[in-house]
Amino acid sequence: MKSILQFIPILQWLPNYKKAHLSGDLSAGLTVGIMLIPQGMAYAMLAGLPPVFGLYASLIPQVIYALLGTSRQLSVAPVAMDSLLVAAGLGALSLSGIEEYTSMAIFLALFMGSIQFLLGIVKMGFLVNFLSKPVISGFTSAAALIIGLSQLKHLLGAPIENSNQIHILLGNTVEVFDQINAYAIALGVTAILIIKVIKKWASKIPAALVVTILGIVITYAFNLSEHGLNIVKEVPSGLPKVGLPELSMDRFNDLAPIAVTLALIAFMEAISVAKAIEERKGLQEVRPNQELIAIGMANVVGSVFQSYPVTGGFSRTAVNDQAGASTPLASIISALIVGLTLLFLTPLFYHLPKTVLAAIIMVAVFGLIDFDYPVRLFRKRKDEFAVLIITFLTTLTIGITEGIILGVLISIGLMIYRTSQPHFAILGRIKDSTHYRNVKRFDKEVTIDPEVLFFRFDGQLYFGNKDYFKTELTQAVDLHGSKIKGIVLSVEAINYIDSTAAHMLRQLFSQFKEKGIKVTISGPIGPIRDILKRSEIVDLIGKQSFFDNAHDAFLFIKGDENKIDEYSRRIALESKE
Repeated sequence: MKSILQFIPILQWLPNYKKAHLSGDLSAGLTVGIMLIPQGMAYAMLAGLPPVFGLYASLIPQVIYALLGTSRQLSVAPVAMDSLLVAAGLGALSLSGIEEYTSMAIFLALFMGSIQFLLGIVKMGFLVNFLSKPVISGFTSAAALIIGLSQLKHLLGAPIENSNQIHILLGNTVEVFDQINAYAIALGVTAILIIKVIKKWASKIPAALVVTILGIVITYAFNLSEHGLNIVKEVPSGLPKVGLPELSMDRFNDLAPIAVTLALIAFMEAISVAKAIEERKGLQEVRPNQELIAIGMANVVGSVFQSYPVTGGFSRTAVNDQAGASTPLASIISALIVGLTLLFLTPLFYHLPKTVLAAIIMVAVFGLIDFDYPVRLFRKRKDEFAVLIITFLTTLTIGITEGIILGVLISIGLMIYRTSQPHFAILGRIKDSTHYRNVKRFDKEVTIDPEVLFFRFDGQLYFGNKDYFKTELTQAVDLHGSKIKGIVLSVEAINYIDSTAAHMLRQLFSQFKEKGIKVTISGPIGPIRDILKRSEIVDLIGKQSFFDNAHDAFLFIKGDENKIDEYSRRIALESKE
């Protein structure tokens, strides 16, 4: 029973629903539902789809997430980032027309949702951790620029050919500068200014809805469509048809990299905003693996109802929270608003200018560009700044998928490099104390005993860095001088030793033993003590050579065993083995 409640969270919160929550949920549901109508249409257009598909994607996925999600405020529907990824990914394929394009976008929701669901089932939510902040920052900022500039054709009312490569897109824009529609740019820029003013001075007012209504009224009143202004025109009424699109099997290989990228990016975006709301409220309800299942099922079931890829959105979730949402019932109410719009209100959007939708998109996505974080990295972490810049430039000039894949690979490469050459230190005794510190940091406060070498290794010891460890320790022994009698190997920072590294330690310790150099181990944590016993290293150097602290190991090498704390060896040798 407990596992069912965890898998279907609505069974936990709905039976305990309080009447006091209804007003907040109703207010939030209405607000987000109204906000979703122009926003969903705008994001569908960004994805290269007819605007009505934004409404389809705002319908069923919200309900499915309300049933299965663990966040009480997360609003799951179309978002700018995923819409861009859909447009960039499908735009790079050779498709026959809008029908095949639409089918591919819907199938992409099924594909990515299935990936997310399976990752959640096998508890692989940790994979999103491989998307480091520098990669995400560089990718997001570049994607935001591409998103914004891709809307220039609607903002300017000119036939600009889209591209996910910024230099090509800007070149295409310059070529058609003489075809700019004055009405489009005037209306679009005005919409941007109105949205910015409302967001700054009256943030509770749904700015997107305001400019949508104004755009429709002005276009209809002055008959601007007769002056070359592009409008949405007929938006199909009624609920979406049920069924999956037909797709050729050879398209799977084309969609696979896009689907995997979308699955991880969408989950990262959703879990980030869900965790941020959770932290602000002091709750501990969001479960990453269940979120994968919930968002995955929202996409899978949504695709049956003509939805393209969706996830939790930053702006919508913030509005949902601020409007008083206490439970996922708010999302169900939002879905009802969208459903009623599809059934009865779509004719009202006939005269909606596309330049207004472009303005909504541009304001939303340019807010994603982060200037502060790159500056901080440049000042303090130039290696990670390089990762950010490479990701940013690759995304801008080569492609969305290539940018994030390259960024992840470079991040993993940096991680491997750092673990292959972790920090180590030669320690010295702080004068008149039993404390030992890095001689490079405390050179004026430490004394070095010519008979004892203190060596601390600050990382796991495995096949990738065993040779580095051996080289540095051997060199340190040679440099210490001919009077050396023993080594104190401080291992408190080592949390793992693999079999390859353990084999190296046995060989190295045997060589030191042959030279008459005692090897002692200080500060091993429990898992390391278990490994050292299993690897027969304890038998090799003797139980008497293990100590809880470096000073007792020093006393042992110096022959002052009567001064050693009796518990030091007992603690250092405790093991489950």
